[in-house]
Amino acid sequence: MSNDTQSTESTAAGALVNPPDNKFTRWFSNILGDLGKNGIFIALLVVVAFFAITTDGILLRPQNISNLIVQNGYILVLAIGMVMVIIAGHIDLSVGSVAAFIGAVSGVFAVQWGLPWWLAIILSLLIGGLVGAWQGFWVAFVGIPAFIVTLAGMLIFRGLALVVLGNANIGSFPEEYRALGNGFINGVFGESTPDLFTLLIGAAAIVLLVFSQVRTRAARVKYGQDVDPIVWFIIKLVLVSAAIVFFMFALASYKGIPVTLIILAVLVLFYGTVMNRSVFGRHIYAIGGNRHAAELSGIKTRRVDFMLFVNMGFLAALAGLIFTARLNLAGPKAGDGFELEAISAAFIGGAAVQGGVGTIGGAIIGGLIIGVLNNGMSIMGIGIEWQQAVKGLVLLLAVAFDVYNKRRAGRG
Repeated sequence: MSNDTQSTESTAAGALVNPPDNKFTRWFSNILGDLGKNGIFIALLVVVAFFAITTDGILLRPQNISNLIVQNGYILVLAIGMVMVIIAGHIDLSVGSVAAFIGAVSGVFAVQWGLPWWLAIILSLLIGGLVGAWQGFWVAFVGIPAFIVTLAGMLIFRGLALVVLGNANIGSFPEEYRALGNGFINGVFGESTPDLFTLLIGAAAIVLLVFSQVRTRAARVKYGQDVDPIVWFIIKLVLVSAAIVFFMFALASYKGIPVTLIILAVLVLFYGTVMNRSVFGRHIYAIGGNRHAAELSGIKTRRVDFMLFVNMGFLAALAGLIFTARLNLAGPKAGDGFELEAISAAFIGGAAVQGGVGTIGGAIIGGLIIGVLNNGMSIMGIGIEWQQAVKGLVLLLAVAFDVYNKRRAGRG
């Protein structure tokens, strides 16, 4: 065989093994990869679209959108702390009982003792932190598994809540206290419909989003990292901005910005920064990924575990205050099932069962999916028994998807 023939065959074989670079193919694969990374957000959009259709648009009415945030605020607060605990490889079954206990304690402070509303809130949050420290001590320094400690805590603090309440309800709370769960901010620039202040906050959120994304993209380009195609990058910004416009216009058309939403926004920004940009956040991921390796690298795993449960106690207390404020009542049944909702939100939002994986944003989206499922099925008149079954199925599928991805990655 001549050299020319060999060269021709080699070229043809190389073309089969390494096909020519196709710009459209790379663009399309980038989009698919990005959709895969944001699958939980796509799932939320699908759930919203489904119930918007099946409820004849009732789900997307301004009042219902506002109620969706107010009614699920306490679960979203719990989900933020829960996903951090799960990332570190633990679980907390006591958050519902702690929320009920703190709600009862705040009722004693604000109603029975007549303390100023702000002092009642501060003292309640401090007690929540102490509850978290109590549980964190047994987990971090005694070495009892978090499952057992928080299972005991679920029983202990449920019992203490009943003791504090004396098996009765406590209400009604001061107006400023009730604003935690039922308050709205509007009319800053005068009464108008839609509310101008709410619309301006929405515009500011879009500007900050665009600035942040453009800055991040520019930094990645500067250091030679892969970035999305510019067209896809712009499309995503437009879609997210349109969603913000729709959401804020709905709030502006009803009562304005819920105080609960402001609390959530502050928490998401703070804890998102902690998990993504702080040493403490990196330590949490390292411990969840491989605790032994983290200890060998010098990470003080016991201190991190202890602080995680202190933080969870604080957030459980805040959730209890929000729930009590929304009902204007501290009752014996408060907090029932909160821990299951928070754990479900974390896992549906992408947290891994083995730890080491999860995000604050994912937990929030997971909580919103649960909230939309509850709200949509209630509007459709579906009974609570079927609502529980559907939420259980969604949780099972979310965890199964996580397990499937890990197995596929292991085979790869």
